[in-house]
Amino acid sequence: MNKSKRSSRRRLPPIRSGDILDYKNINLLRRFISEQGKILSRRMNRLTSKQQRLMTIAIKRARVLALLPFLNNEN
Repeated sequence: MNKSKRSSRRRLPPIRSGDILDYKNINLLRRFISEQGKILSRRMNRLTSKQQRLMTIAIKRARVLALLPFLNNEN
């Protein structure tokens, strides 16, 4: 009974239909980066493979353009 209740609950998708996966959308990209500045895995993000690839490319572009830090070493 507990297992069926758990499986029927759907989580909201992390990326809505209106959100654009772009390197300029910093607020969206920050949700997929850990406290240390690492890109979170696909399982933790609950993204599809295609979305994860696009997210990774966008984060890397934002880092090169200094919109996001490579490392976050603040204590």
